[in-house]
Amino acid sequence: MTTTGGTVQTVHHPVAIIGAGLGGLTLARVLHVHGIEAAVLDLDASPGARTQGGMLDIHLDSGQEALRAAGLHERFRTLVLPGGQATRVLDKDAVVRFEGADDGTGERPEVDRGALRDLLLNALPEGTVRWGAKVTGARLLGEGRHEVRLEDGSAFTTDLLVGADGAWSRIRPLLSDARPAYTGVSFVETDLLEADARHPVSAGVVGGGFLLALGAGKGFLAHREPDGSLHVYTALRVGEEWADRIDFGDAEAAKGHVLEHFADWDKSLRALVADADGPLVPRLIHALPVGHRWDRVPGVTLLGDAAHLMSPFAGEGANLAMLDGAELGLALAAHPGEREAALAAYEEKLFPRGEAAAAASAHSSVALFAEDAPQAVVDLFTAGP
Repeated sequence: MTTTGGTVQTVHHPVAIIGAGLGGLTLARVLHVHGIEAAVLDLDASPGARTQGGMLDIHLDSGQEALRAAGLHERFRTLVLPGGQATRVLDKDAVVRFEGADDGTGERPEVDRGALRDLLLNALPEGTVRWGAKVTGARLLGEGRHEVRLEDGSAFTTDLLVGADGAWSRIRPLLSDARPAYTGVSFVETDLLEADARHPVSAGVVGGGFLLALGAGKGFLAHREPDGSLHVYTALRVGEEWADRIDFGDAEAAKGHVLEHFADWDKSLRALVADADGPLVPRLIHALPVGHRWDRVPGVTLLGDAAHLMSPFAGEGANLAMLDGAELGLALAAHPGEREAALAAYEEKLFPRGEAAAAASAHSSVALFAEDAPQAVVDLFTAGP
């Protein structure tokens, strides 16, 4: 809010996007390409306030389509990790059950999430993103206009409010009572730095791209990063309170707790945790109900995890968020002055797309850690066309 001559004036943004993740930034970029101004608000203090995670495989029919709509596909290709599509599947004894080379087709190239986010950020006009703007709530004013409140006590109004603010969206309650639920799987993230020189055994196990080492109810998912490090997700089927009983501030003690679950696994796989550099970071995996949708509410919609949060086991989350952002931007450009027609057209495609991906992710979550793991994954990779 601003004050002029004793009168309080509320800032107004015709289009307000809450969240500067990949989906929100893609939407802002596609709108910019079509001459539509948008304001993006994000709770982080700056673009570099926190790390953006590891590698992403960007799919030809979703993430790459979004980047084409944003006019950034050629620049995206310069970020691809050579050889990053190589895949290895191991069992708990470190026996290679499947190995596929990077065939160079580019259908699912690997890129660093942070680099991809920077690509989108740098393609927006200066000042598009308002950093340090943490949303605490929003309310309908009427005729599709909303007021959005920020943690610093200020507020703004908008004609079109887009919740791109992730799993615990502050905008979702305007549309739905759904809340993410724990999936039964927790991750513990670790890194092995300068892997070829300092951790050659682990580097050899992971290979040049992506590793899946799986067993009943647990496994390791690891990939090589452009800086030569290895980023590892240790996955465990455990209760929701499991991580609360571990002091992750004591890295060595935390390693011991995690490795208790892998006592009979090959030493080369246990080393992905035992030899990790830096802290161990727990991540509980949550998901919205498969098929989550809402009735059309004037002036507001959702994209990405705010709309269809799912487990990461189909690799669709970031890709769908970007495709959501691109398709919403294209719908708004195709329906100038017809906001509700644009939102209806967008959501008509959003709901079935999100439901199909969420169902596939839920199925994969079961298959990856089944009693006969990694058999289901091996079958998937070796199945005929």
